[in-house]
Amino acid sequence: MNWQVFSVWMVVGVAAIAVIAPQMVSAGSNDVVARKEVVRKVADGFTFAEGPAVDRRGDVWFTDQPENRIWRLDTRRGVLREFTHESGRANGLYFDKHGNLVAAAEEEGEIRVIAPDGTSAVLARGFEGSEFNGPNDVWVNPHSGDIFFTDPYYPHEQWHHRGAEGTVDGENVYRIDAVTGDVVMVIDDFVKPNGIVGTPDGRTLYVSDIGAGKTWAYDIAADGELKNKRLFAPIGSDGMTVDNRGNVYLTGRGVRVYSPAGEYFAHISVPRGWTSNVVFGGWDRRTLYITAIDGLYAIEMRVRGTR
Repeated sequence: MNWQVFSVWMVVGVAAIAVIAPQMVSAGSNDVVARKEVVRKVADGFTFAEGPAVDRRGDVWFTDQPENRIWRLDTRRGVLREFTHESGRANGLYFDKHGNLVAAAEEEGEIRVIAPDGTSAVLARGFEGSEFNGPNDVWVNPHSGDIFFTDPYYPHEQWHHRGAEGTVDGENVYRIDAVTGDVVMVIDDFVKPNGIVGTPDGRTLYVSDIGAGKTWAYDIAADGELKNKRLFAPIGSDGMTVDNRGNVYLTGRGVRVYSPAGEYFAHISVPRGWTSNVVFGGWDRRTLYITAIDGLYAIEMRVRGTR
């Protein structure tokens, strides 16, 4: 896509943006970033953009968490439209194999599934009789259909948080079994879990303990349990994604890229104080979309996301 002519039309109060000043990428980024490409702003005017997910068409969906909204960017026409303003204060998003949007809805501590027509259902709202802290980020195993999600505690004035009484013990990671619907705790030794993503073969899961400043890798067993915990990166991450070479993209201060072996080799700067999440979008999945505070950014890549 030619970013010189890309624009987002103003819809429901979000500003239309063309091209802004470029942002730098590190020398190692030449392995993954397209030649002479730079980060550009796609749209702004949000309160806190988060949770981008890509559908089969390549369109990018993301949340404005405090505003209770989910947005959809038509990446072929460059049109941004509001999908819903009743998201349950959704944070992380991910599409399942049926084209439904799975949302970590923090307001009432729920995992929701949202159909293309906007109707939604609650898949889980607690564990063993206790309420979740506030589901934050989510990944759906493309093979088993199991849903993995993180449940840190972030108090927010905008919505209902229950505090210590009546909530689960600790800040943990859970799995929703695709067959039974049961909720299973899979990680209980983190300080504060946050970003989560798996590989397209459904065999490896990456989970960030942002509270401890580390990101871990696990093998996913046939029964959905996690095995062989190992340190992947000595930093935490908000949102995460992977490319078709197996590289892992961690967020926070810009975007840091790690090889499948856990070697840090590239950094993409973003002109905001915090980068919340990333996803590959566009019809060919060669554009990296980045949510950061009040804006949505993008950069063309040599690599592509997985379908």
